Amino acid sequence: MSNTMSGVVAVVTGSSRGVGKGIAVELGRRGATVYVTGRTVTPGSHPLPGTVGQTADEITAAGGRGIAVAVDHADDQQVRALFDRVADEQGHLDLLVNNASILAADATEPPPFWTKGLQAADQITVGLRSAYVSTHLAAGLLLKSARGLVVNISYYGSVSYHLDPAYGATKAGLDKMSWDMAQDFGAYGVAVVSLWPGPTSTERALALRPDLGDGQDRANTSETPAFTGMVIASLYRDPDLMAHSGQVVIGAEAALAYGFADVNGKQPPSRRAQLGSPNSYPGGSHARGWSSPASR
Repeated sequence: MSNTMSGVVAVVTGSSRGVGKGIAVELGRRGATVYVTGRTVTPGSHPLPGTVGQTADEITAAGGRGIAVAVDHADDQQVRALFDRVADEQGHLDLLVNNASILAADATEPPPFWTKGLQAADQITVGLRSAYVSTHLAAGLLLKSARGLVVNISYYGSVSYHLDPAYGATKAGLDKMSWDMAQDFGAYGVAVVSLWPGPTSTERALALRPDLGDGQDRANTSETPAFTGMVIASLYRDPDLMAHSGQVVIGAEAALAYGFADVNGKQPPSRRAQLGSPNSYPGGSHARGWSSPASR
């Protein structure tokens, strides 16, 4: 893998495991310095595998520089300390990926929502509010970058029902917040996008249900966690990056435009027809074309 992101400083929140880890390692594979945040620091302390330190080690082994920082994204002071550290050590920030989120223990239980616990509402705090807080506190560092990008990890749940109403409100909020942030950042050359991965074979998804109920293996029919990292790396290097600011980007569609497949050789499909299309906001278009692929 060529060092197309050598010198790039990134923060990926919620990257002990899952999509966040996949993103962080892929950025490191391209030479980036990546700050890995999350609450899990001790192996075995979480039901699922993965710690911030393990992700950081994988980034470094892949050719980048991984820096593990224990952060509870429900605690604003811990988030502030994170970006103070980035300022002290790097002086700027090029790429912020807001991926941190919380899912309740009963999140996958069937609806209606009032038969499940109130913990579902916590994802509005760590999911939506946490993305706002991180971007607010990172703004000064992003303005010092020659090429700044904020990516908010959302999902088709923004426009169709998934899990519960709090989940949908979180994802819809991330989409609209990305558009609004793009208006404020636009004059300073910092792009903001909301990114929709497809169904992904994360540790949680595989633990909950390794098959799809019809004889199909989830790991072979879903996107890998690395795929979203590949999308973000390509988007960051796109010479027409600012043209995408404020938009919702469907990862599978971006991969087709940039000309790459998943790490397993498969070409993940867009789920737009089945799960819904992004909302379009005044003065913007989610149908704008993509430029030629940048070097990756």
